[in-house]
Amino acid sequence: MESIGELIRKLRVQKGETLRTVATHLGVDVAVLSKIERGQRWANRQQVLKLARYFEADRDEMLVAYLSDRILYEIDGEGLATEALKVAEEKFKYSVKVKNAG
Repeated sequence: MESIGELIRKLRVQKGETLRTVATHLGVDVAVLSKIERGQRWANRQQVLKLARYFEADRDEMLVAYLSDRILYEIDGEGLATEALKVAEEKFKYSVKVKNAG
């Protein structure tokens, strides 16, 4: 289970790209991309999608890594995190069911 930063770094290294090249494509400073790769700063959804296109990577895999990192950040350290995730999953399933019925 890779974080979005780890996944971005892996894809960048596999493609043989420098931080500078990818940062320029993304429209951010090298330091910003470096922090994203190290988990010290968040990429936003648009940046994740842009990087998926740039690396010709699985868009869904990258979005799942991004979203799961965001969820983990919100619940990390919470004593009731597991229970909250179970309830959230049930609420999500219900929400999808209601939307599909309408």
